[in-house]
Formats: sequence, C-alpha cells, structure tokens
Amino acid sequence: MTSTLRAWLSASAVYRDPRVVAIGFLGFSSGLPLALTFGTLTLWLAEVGIDKTTIGLFALAGTPYTLKFLWAPLVDRVPLPWLTRRFGRRRGWMLATQGALVLAIVLLGGSDPANAPTATALLAFAVAFCSATPAIAIDAYRVESLDEPRYGAGAAMVVLGYRIGMLVSGAGALYAASFSDWQAAYVLMAMLMSVGIITVLLNPEPPVVDSPESRAQQARIARFLQQRPDLRGAAGRTLAWLHSAVIAPFAEFLTRPGWLTVLAFIMLYKFGDALAGVMGNPFYVELGFSKIEIANVTKAFGLAATIAGGFIGGLLVSRLGILKSLWICGLLQMASNLMFVVQALAGYDLTVLTLTIGLENLAGGMGTAAFVAYLSSLCNLAYTATQYALLSSLAAFGRTLLSSSGGWLADQFDWVIFFLLTTAAALPGLVLLWWLARRYSPQKGVGGQSLSDTAS
Repeated sequence: MTSTLRAWLSASAVYRDPRVVAIGFLGFSSGLPLALTFGTLTLWLAEVGIDKTTIGLFALAGTPYTLKFLWAPLVDRVPLPWLTRRFGRRRGWMLATQGALVLAIVLLGGSDPANAPTATALLAFAVAFCSATPAIAIDAYRVESLDEPRYGAGAAMVVLGYRIGMLVSGAGALYAASFSDWQAAYVLMAMLMSVGIITVLLNPEPPVVDSPESRAQQARIARFLQQRPDLRGAAGRTLAWLHSAVIAPFAEFLTRPGWLTVLAFIMLYKFGDALAGVMGNPFYVELGFSKIEIANVTKAFGLAATIAGGFIGGLLVSRLGILKSLWICGLLQMASNLMFVVQALAGYDLTVLTLTIGLENLAGGMGTAAFVAYLSSLCNLAYTATQYALLSSLAAFGRTLLSSSGGWLADQFDWVIFFLLTTAAALPGLVLLWWLARRYSPQKGVGGQSLSDTAS
C-alpha cells in the first residue's frame, strides 16, 4: 500500500512541471474571451433594450470557434514577418493574435449596441475570430511542448485555466460593469489578456518536428512536380505549399489503420454525457429548484467538481496511460448519468442535487482530461495545429449535433427513462474503444499513433 501511495504521489509531481503550469495560464487566456461574446454580451444587450430575437442572432458570432480548422493550416505553416523569426512559429502566432484580440475586446467594449447593434455584432465576431485563432496555436504548443505521460496533466491545466478565464469574464466582468460601466469592464478584460502574452514571452518555443510521414509526403509532391515542368516556379511552390499545409495533414491521418472508427469514437465518446447535459437545466426547473439553487450547485460546486475531475483525470493518464484512463473515465461518465435517475426519483431534494451535480461534473472533468490527452496523442507533430483543430472541431460538432435530439427524447419519455437512455448512449463509444483496443495493439496505438498503457 505504501509503495502504491508513493507511486501516485510521484505521478502527481507532473503538475509541478513548469511546462504544465504554463499551459494553465495559456488556458486562462483561451477561456477569458468566451463570455465576452456570449453570456456577458447578451446581458449587456438585454440591459440596453435589444429584443430577444436579435440577441439570439448574436450567437452566430461564435461561429469561428467551430470553423477554426479551416484556417488552422495557415497557423500551422505560414510564417509571420519578424515574429516567427524572433519567437518561433507557435509563439509568434500566439503573440500576434493575442495582441489583435486585446484590440478587438477594447473596440467591442467601446461599441454602442443600443444605436449600432450591427457594429457590435461585427466586433463580437472579430473577438471570437481573434480568440479562436490563438487557441489553434495554443493547442499545438501544448501538444508539442509535452510528452505523452504529461498530456493528461496538460489537459487538466487547460480545463482549470479555461474555467477560471470564463469565470473572470463572466462574473468578474459583471462586477466591474456594476461598479463602473461596460466599456471599463471590457477594457479590464483586455488588460487581463496580458496573462497569456507574458506566459508566451517567458516560455520557450517547442522544437519543430519533421516526421517520417511528412518527409514522405514532401518527397511525393517533389516527384510529382519534377514530372510536370509546366508547374515549376511560383505555381509549383504554391502547389507544394498547399499540399504540405492543407492536403498532407488530412492525407496522413487517412492512411492510419482504423481511421474511420477513430473518427466515430471521437464523436461518440462523450455522447451520453452531452445528451444528459443538454436537458439538465429544464430537468432542474421541472423538479422545482430555484434559479439561485441551480446557480449555487451547478455553477459554483459544479465548477469545483469539474476542476477536481480534470486533475484526477490528468493524474490517471500520467500514472496508467491514456488507454486505461479512457476506459475508467468512460465507465464513470456512463455511471454518473444514473445519478440523474436517482434525482428524478427523489424529486426536489437539494442534497441529492448536490451529489448528482458533483458526481456528474467530477466524471465529466475526468473524461475531458483523458479525451483531450487522447486527441493530443493522435496528432502527428509535423501537422499538430491542423490535425488537433480538425479533431477537436469534429468532437464538438458531434456532441452538438447528436445531443440536439435530447429535447425530443425528453418530450417522448419521462425523466427516468430519458436518463436511462442517456446512460445507454454512452455504450457505443465504449464499444468502439473496446474494438480499437482489441484490433490495434497498445504499442501501435488507437488510430496508429503511440498510445501506451504505461507512463514514465
């Protein structure tokens, strides 16, 4: 027992790694802008009398977060004048886009939604775009800076920093606006973006990796261009760049064994969790819980449970490896949905609600850490930014699309049956995990990349 405890304590030292700590601060800078174009902004719009239909349309400002994979190849491959040479490709892009984000936040805070809502909407879109773009570079920086045993810890620190950033730009911005005005609140949020900028300046650039797969792709395009003298010069260089930046990352992934099953697994691993979550608030309201009770338990206590889950999930990855962690966290996610069944049977019971939210958020945080570590392990380090942006966008799209059926299911069945169905919805992802683990050895990995069962 003593040796086991000592091993777990030794594994927890991963959170003291300066590279892992830096990821937490970068996570803060990623999460900070989110509420400024969603929750905080919608409250501002409502306060100045914007109608509900228009406020709803403002949600379209968040489109860049789901489409960021479209310009990820530019972030992955295009050098920026002076910045790339001085700071490196990842840090150069982070500094440029975070600087643009500071300006966009200040301009959004200085807009007048009551008299010029269109201008406010365009500026909100600009903030979202300038926020989604450094997130591409930050994800690539995280994957390239850490080795596989630290992927889970890095994911946990991202969750911690991201959630704190959202809390600051949510509740923090509302407090600032209450004591002053909206413009001052947004200027304060822009100043807090300096956390990410300082973190970039204080930490080194990860090494550039040229993998065997990327070298093979480059050799193929070179042979093709040699056979086509009409494509020499600028046309040939443009074609070669497009191939290496856009086509090669996708082509490399499609050559891996089981790639289609991997994509299905990415879409389904957190399906049960997302399906239950989309109907959470209507469920609490129908049981008779007040807004204050829901806020206190789901936001404050739930946030703490999610952060704790992230740390535990990161520790599991560090100690047990990604594959075993996916199994443990996936089973716990599925089991946590059964607590909603207990809540439905108990009805209005604040103690049961606290337990339900605590377990659901704890399991969800663990699952997120293991899942982000898994997505990181799938990235070929020669194409990190493009592949991670694509995989994370696919995961988000899958959860959003599939969970949209939650309302219809809740209308067809009572809450007990509904949450039993959400529990069953976790099974396809686990079946795919079993198939991938059985079909492809741990040494080769799920999806053809390294996915060891042990951690160093």
